[in-house]
Amino acid sequence: MNTVCVTTERSAVGMAREVLSLFKLRIGFLIMITAVVGYVATPGHASVFQVLVMALATLVASAAAGAFNHYHEYRSDRLMARTRTRPFASGSLPHHPAWLLLFAGMLLAAVAAAWQVVNPQSAIFVFLGAFFYAVIYTVWLKHRSWTNIIIGGLAGSFAVLAGAAAADPQLGPLPWLFALVLFLWTPPHFWSLAIANSEDYAAAGIPMLPVVFGPQRAASIVFASTVALVVASLLPAAFGAGPVYLVGAAAGGAWFILKSWHLKQVQNRKTAIASFLASLVQLNAVLVAACVDAML
Repeated sequence: MNTVCVTTERSAVGMAREVLSLFKLRIGFLIMITAVVGYVATPGHASVFQVLVMALATLVASAAAGAFNHYHEYRSDRLMARTRTRPFASGSLPHHPAWLLLFAGMLLAAVAAAWQVVNPQSAIFVFLGAFFYAVIYTVWLKHRSWTNIIIGGLAGSFAVLAGAAAADPQLGPLPWLFALVLFLWTPPHFWSLAIANSEDYAAAGIPMLPVVFGPQRAASIVFASTVALVVASLLPAAFGAGPVYLVGAAAGGAWFILKSWHLKQVQNRKTAIASFLASLVQLNAVLVAACVDAML
């Protein structure tokens, strides 16, 4: 009897982990943080409750879009070593249309909460972030064009705008500049990872940048994109962001440029992953510096 109970408990825990893994919560928390930074960096006011609802709405909407990506891409995921163990791809969770009701319900609840508690502008940006990732990127562009991640990158930009709109629906130049930074960050971040996993994408027939143009040209584009990103990340200093932000953006940007330059010189998994990780350092430097600067 005890053995049966323990086995059942382990199965339930394992199932819960599989379901949670659908929602790409690491990415979701990062997107939520960008929304909070958008709020902190924008002059204005909202109650603590409104900020909390906005942050959770952004997280839930992102989770719904991420889970839909798992659901829609389960066949392609089976063809790639990096993704073949995902729940729908591996069969550990049934690929049933009922999941779509859950994901749609999550998105509807997130948008409705933001609309009622925060304001309509913030709610619209919450919706657009999920829509661009789930529909524009996943359904429309991912298997059609190497530009997929460029346009799909707008998902992160909308999170910044959702946070900024919670503080002030009349958006000034600073939140738009931070949205631009997120938009320019996504391509070199993702393309670095794509170079590291180009064989996977080729096997799945997904036209990511290194598959279409080859790793050498892709690495050159990553480097040029990184330089453009870093230049854009310094622009907020001319529109209200202070010296702490400028130092953080410059330091994080210099590190990303260095690693993307190494990738441009030598294309292998080690340099590609190093560039990918440097993109995370750069983004976190920008986000942390923006928060510290706003609180000083």
